[in-house]
Amino acid sequence: MFGVVRPCKHVLCGSLFKDWMAHLCGLCLTLRAEHGQAARLVTNYDGLLVSVLVEAQAPELSPRRKAGPCALRGMKTAEVVTAKADGARLAAAASLLLAAGKTRDHVADGDGAYARRLVAAAAGRAASRWDAAGARTGAAVGFDPAVLRDAVARQSVLEAEPGLGLLDLTEPTETAVAAVFAHTAVLAGKEGNAETLAEAGRYFGRLAHLIDAVEDVADDHAAGAFNPLLATGTTPAEARRHADDALHGLRLALADLELDRPRLVRALLDREVRRSVDRVFAAYPPPPGPGQGPPYPPGQYPPGQYPPGQYPPQGQPPQQWGGYGGDGGGWIPPNGGGGGGGANFGHRPPGRRPGWPVPCFTGTAVCVTCGVFQPEWSDHHGKDCGDRCWCTRHCDDCCDGCDCCSGCDCDCCDCDCCDGCDCCDCDCGCG
Repeated sequence: MFGVVRPCKHVLCGSLFKDWMAHLCGLCLTLRAEHGQAARLVTNYDGLLVSVLVEAQAPELSPRRKAGPCALRGMKTAEVVTAKADGARLAAAASLLLAAGKTRDHVADGDGAYARRLVAAAAGRAASRWDAAGARTGAAVGFDPAVLRDAVARQSVLEAEPGLGLLDLTEPTETAVAAVFAHTAVLAGKEGNAETLAEAGRYFGRLAHLIDAVEDVADDHAAGAFNPLLATGTTPAEARRHADDALHGLRLALADLELDRPRLVRALLDREVRRSVDRVFAAYPPPPGPGQGPPYPPGQYPPGQYPPGQYPPQGQPPQQWGGYGGDGGGWIPPNGGGGGGGANFGHRPPGRRPGWPVPCFTGTAVCVTCGVFQPEWSDHHGKDCGDRCWCTRHCDDCCDGCDCCSGCDCDCCDCDCCDGCDCCDCDCGCG
């Protein structure tokens, strides 16, 4: 499972988290029902946004049913969106098509294990099956798969062209997400939302591309792989500015939508996306604003900076803000270690990961247990269950103080979200 939007139950009100899980499980079960157990591997957090958008515009198109026990839910039953819901089927189609394109890209580049002939052959066959399955499901809900296929193909072409800007490289992702978001309006019979949803999709696609690039920048630099931030010479400050602009545009687009159930959409596409941006840029803070002092005690200065009137030794460059100086355009620390992702997002020491096929078997065990099982070379090995499980791993420090409603106007839900928790410190009357 992967994606930009990864909320936990501590930052979503109780009923909203249940709704989110209903769409996540619904997407997984739709993939299984239409394309078999193996297709569930393409389940991802961002794909279910499509299902959420359809329900927000036309709730009657996303009926629920009670699903049986599942290992990924701790063997609990749950109310889930049915596999026949148009939103879940569109989400499944998009997930399959994009997973097929991404897998083919890995095979073509020979990334990691994909450099092995047997792995590449198996991955290529899986990608072909996913592509065909996505096309069938997409056609069943009136979606043209050519849009996503073209976006994936153009991405590789653009990455091979020199001299392009960062937004030139994010354009295929923006176009693909815009097309899928806009089609949710068609399914819901709310064609008036189509243009605004396309705009929201473009901004979300840009953010997804940027967040992925920031998370991978250290690994890509070490492996010599393509990364749009390194290829275009984009600094951390410039990347954050692009992300903030996209966040602002996404929020404006969401405000213009006509939704019957807007609360989960706003929680995911506004608050959770912003949290994801803050998380990946945590290691690249901006400089202090006017009147703000540095976060150091009086008389102490960060490495590379000096008291007023003093200057660095002859030939020593000043320290760059917003990341790291030296090679890597401000993204890579001097020792070559990981940067993006904030605290506790480092990289494993070299040589700990065994060779193929051991990771294949352990990867299966990780998937079956929802991340609770972690091999000894994993960064999450030895952590407690909550930090290993995919459903709660990405809470980061979100649960500290349980401030899920702090500063809000409490229009996030119409439920008793604060029962049993002092999560509201606002004067909204919901506590």
